[in-house]
This record gives sequence, structure tokens and C-alpha cells, in this order.
Amino acid sequence: MTSAALDARRLTQTLARYRAPNPTRSIVELVITAGPLVALWLVMWVTLDFGYWPVLLLAVPAAGFLVRLFMIQHDCGHGAFFHRRGTNDWVGRVIGVLTLTPYDFWRRTHAVHHSTSGNLDRRGIGDIDTLTVQEYLARSPLGRLRYRIYRHPAVMFG
Repeated sequence: MTSAALDARRLTQTLARYRAPNPTRSIVELVITAGPLVALWLVMWVTLDFGYWPVLLLAVPAAGFLVRLFMIQHDCGHGAFFHRRGTNDWVGRVIGVLTLTPYDFWRRTHAVHHSTSGNLDRRGIGDIDTLTVQEYLARSPLGRLRYRIYRHPAVMFG
């Protein structure tokens, strides 16, 4: 066996334990995400009497926990958070209320996104705008500049 094949086999064996959801870990992740978010909401509500600045400062970590909840919702949409699809769907729906993302609609459009990603003939759902060279050249100079700014890593990842 070649070194690359041995490395691939070792990597596959290492990653095998992450192939199936772990319900205990999933529940722990929900608790350590939703718990602090609820606690931050309560502290924000109480500190509102002291002005908006303390609330705005607490909004930053609260937003981080809300993004983390969306990531859990994303994993539920892929059926990767719990063993049963029904459990994934109901947890995703509850989280969708908090993230203001209708879970069932998002799950369907996200599946379309995965099935068409990179196919320029089927773009439009959940995609990052991607133009062909011909489409890019057909744009005005201002349109090209807007596209280049939009596609710049500082904008895309910022």
C-alpha cells in the first residue's frame, strides 16, 4: 500500500466515530448554546434600566450564541444532529423561531443549494453570485466594480 493510501485509511478510521450523531453530545451542545443565550437575554432586559450601552455590549456575545443556534439548525436540516429525522426537524423548527428562519422552507431551499452549487446553469438559490466571463464583460464598468467588490474576500468573509 502506498503512503497516501495508508494516510487515507488512517484518516477514515479516525473520522468514523464522527459519522453518526451522538444524542448526548447534541443535547449538551443545545444546553450550552441556548442556556447562555437565554441568560444573556435576561441580563440585557435587567440592564436596560441602566441605559442602552450595556445592552448593546451584551448583544455581541448574544449574537454569537444565536449564530451558534443557527449552526445547530443547519445540522438538523442535514439530519446530522440527532438519529431521527423527526427529532432533527422539530429541534430545527424551534430554533428557527429564535433565528427568525422558517426551518422547513430553509431546509428545502438549502437542499436545492447543495444540489446545484457550482452549476452555473442552475444558479439562484442560496448561491454566491457567480458570473461567467461573458456575463462579467457584458456589465458596465461600474457593474464590474460592484461585482469585484462583492466577490472580494474582505467582503465575502467579513
